[in-house]
Amino acid sequence: MTDEVETGFENPVTEVCSPQQMLESDHVYEVLTHARRRYVCYSLLGDAERSLTDLATKIAGWENDVPERAVTERQRERVYIALYHAHVPKLVEENVVAFDEPSETISPAENADRVLAALEGTGSALDGDRRAHGRGSRDDGDR
Repeated sequence: MTDEVETGFENPVTEVCSPQQMLESDHVYEVLTHARRRYVCYSLLGDAERSLTDLATKIAGWENDVPERAVTERQRERVYIALYHAHVPKLVEENVVAFDEPSETISPAENADRVLAALEGTGSALDGDRRAHGRGSRDDGDR
């Protein structure tokens, strides 16, 4: 017989402070250090799959403060190249997104939930407009 009382609750202190979880949190926040990667993650909140071209257009509109229909080919291409060569590979490496090369689409991967939870927890204070835009709720007609 033990002196412990069975409460059904886990000890939150040991869970929060475990070195493994701290390391995992470091990876999450490293992924989220760049605004374009955060935007890609925000876009996963509403849709299970997005094309890289669609994301490049949305990000270019957001970065240039114009509606998507006003994004130039040059603006879109600049973002597309950065996503393709830098940001999406980083998200794939950290298993946040899966990238289908033939269709050039991304979808959530195993660690997406952890990153999305971090965004939900801190995103409203840091990136409220980006989160709304990533979800597609921005009204382009008002711009």
